Amino acid sequence: MRSSKAIGKLGTHLLALVLGVVLAFGILWVSSSQADPAPSFVPSEDKAAPTTTTLLAQNLPTRQRSFVAEAVNRTGPAVVRIDTERTVANQMSPFMDDPFFRDFFGNMAPQMPQERQVQGQGSGFIIDSNGTILTNAHVVAKADKVTVTLQDGREFSGKVLGTDEVTDLAVVKIDGRGKNLPVASLGNSSEVVVGDWAIAVGTPGGLDNTVTLGIISTLDRSSAKVGIPDKRVNFLQTDAAINPGNSGGPLLNDRGEVIGINTAIRPNAMGIGFAIPINKAKALKDTLAAGREVPHPFVGIQMVNLTPELAQQNNENPNTPFLLPEETGVLVVQVLPDTPAQRAGIRRGDVITQVDGKAVTTGEQLQNRVENSGIGKTLRFKILRGDRTLDISVRTEQLRNRN
Repeated sequence: MRSSKAIGKLGTHLLALVLGVVLAFGILWVSSSQADPAPSFVPSEDKAAPTTTTLLAQNLPTRQRSFVAEAVNRTGPAVVRIDTERTVANQMSPFMDDPFFRDFFGNMAPQMPQERQVQGQGSGFIIDSNGTILTNAHVVAKADKVTVTLQDGREFSGKVLGTDEVTDLAVVKIDGRGKNLPVASLGNSSEVVVGDWAIAVGTPGGLDNTVTLGIISTLDRSSAKVGIPDKRVNFLQTDAAINPGNSGGPLLNDRGEVIGINTAIRPNAMGIGFAIPINKAKALKDTLAAGREVPHPFVGIQMVNLTPELAQQNNENPNTPFLLPEETGVLVVQVLPDTPAQRAGIRRGDVITQVDGKAVTTGEQLQNRVENSGIGKTLRFKILRGDRTLDISVRTEQLRNRN
């Protein structure tokens, strides 16, 4: 009887155990069917299985450089820093040379140096493997010593081959033989249009290869409108920041080609910079490199644009020194002494309406006609003087620094 009960209890335990195993197997089967299927491949021993980090890296896009970085990478190494030194005479106070002062103080009188060293700094860029460098004339003007520093730290002694103050261009030479110098690629400034990218590169404050970005704001901005009437350049205007020390550095397009030479800065305006078109520099660089004078014909007048409305306002003023013809032309406001205009008989108050039979309505047109004529050329001016019309011949001469 007792053994039958024991057998019954054993059977019950076995049945419970079997049911538990079946239930556990069912749960595992359901869980495995809901999970991701196992990979069908087995990694070989000599090739590690890809990790999560590796798979993520494979899906990341490759980082692309900006066009600015590409442009600067192409031309930046050819941009140089130019340090200059020149000796200038000190202006001695007359008080220091007064005999009473010298007698009173004797040997105790302070001795002022007669000369002092003036240092300057600007930028430039190498245009050939021989070491020819373009920069601004005012960067190297009257320099006794020129030091050129490349982006890679190499220093060279520079020689100024030629300068032209009228266009503010200069050529400097360093010894590039066997030096593997970087060379800037020159573009075509006649292809530049308003809205093109403009990248200014230079060394403001001695900070090598400083880069600013903007666009071309205006083309053919005359030097008179820029505020430097002693120059004869139609500038590229840009909103790329051109800071002190940028002068002489390149203005690049989006392909890294030089389209201009950074130069004038308007201190009274924000976001306006100017550059000499590179085509102007191309036309003059060989003349400058040869040490020859750049021809700049002139006649010797100061002028303003005249319209019938301005002439009428002048004539209605009871204090006007002279009446003006109510015409469109160029009004002579001053004739410089000892100039072709003075020798030809041009007077203050004359109105120039034609040059060699072609109408002129602005001072810029007149200046361009004279600039393009050549030295020693005779130009025929049609002039209105009061109620008379005159034909006056003027023979051009080379523009000289009259300071």
